[in-house]
Amino acid sequence: MSYHVDKFFAAVSVLSGHGHIKQRLISAYEDHLTSIRDDDLPVAVKQTFADLTDLMHHVTPLNGEGPICASVRKMSVDEANQCAQLMVDLYGDMIRHSDSGQTALPLQFGERRSVPALLVKTN
Repeated sequence: MSYHVDKFFAAVSVLSGHGHIKQRLISAYEDHLTSIRDDDLPVAVKQTFADLTDLMHHVTPLNGEGPICASVRKMSVDEANQCAQLMVDLYGDMIRHSDSGQTALPLQFGERRSVPALLVKTN
């Protein structure tokens, strides 16, 4: 699971960088998310990731262009922003679900000392 969280982190890092949103979206998806299969993801994020994959492969490519580039090229800037937000949301969901398998340990507090009455400041 940490492999997938790391991949989403890398994708979100690309999205937060410099450049046009469409170029960052293509780089984030092609470089970091294409290797992820939705079957390897937690049930809670499978459908959202499948939706993102469909959006990124929606358009038939032309003249040697890849499906991701073609799909992003046809998106408006608002649609590209929505896809980027979807990646960020998926990253947050992956982080939340990656911790769910860990056992919760009780909080341990150190020995608490009470403040002696003579040290209380008065006005």
